[in-house]
Amino acid sequence: MTKNTLNQNAKYAQELIDHIEPDFVFSNKIIDRLKFIKNSSNNNDQIKTLKLEELKKKINSIENCNLKDNSKNIIMGDGDINSPIMLVGETPGEAEDNLVQSFAGEVGVLLNKMLLAINIKREKVYSTYSINFRPLEDRKPTGQEIKRYSIFLKEHISIINPKIIILMGSTAMEAVTGLSNRISDERGKWKEIIFNNKTIPLIITFSPSYLIRLPENKKYSWEDLKKIKKKIQDLNINI
Repeated sequence: MTKNTLNQNAKYAQELIDHIEPDFVFSNKIIDRLKFIKNSSNNNDQIKTLKLEELKKKINSIENCNLKDNSKNIIMGDGDINSPIMLVGETPGEAEDNLVQSFAGEVGVLLNKMLLAINIKREKVYSTYSINFRPLEDRKPTGQEIKRYSIFLKEHISIINPKIIILMGSTAMEAVTGLSNRISDERGKWKEIIFNNKTIPLIITFSPSYLIRLPENKKYSWEDLKKIKKKIQDLNINI
């Protein structure tokens, strides 16, 4: 009796399969799940790249801007667009404007050393500026200019979607947090900001260009770097 019941069930099951998917073909071929992951990653890269290009067009379309009118190039960002760490500097300098890249020349050399001190290679992070054009004679941007460009910067951060943000310099601090007090009062303190409905920790520290002018403050930056290293470890970030 049991045998007949099993055979009858098997018959119904086969009829059901034939009815639902008569052309269904089974295969013993191994599914390449890694290929799917790679394709998904490539699609995300393409989407991010397109969004960054659209943002660049928006910034380049600004009118009546002294910053834009007196600089040679727009400096967007460099590095890994999928990096968990995003560096935000103040403004491009002469070297950056000429080479069309962020943190170039002597400033770039110092930044590389700072990152390597906590075992991070420069190409593993993503870096950009609060303002994408070099101010005439490297003057400090006005509060109004910082506010105007902060809209683009926040969109930039949303596109990159990092896990940690490092703000280098008072202009970066004001652009992202709205704080305009002395950077020495705010540096080295972890804060939080929300992007894409996600809370992202950020820390404020001195910019490399400031440290070149005032090297005695490198000791404070070293303290900040150690805090960044610890946060990376605490969040189990691989970089």
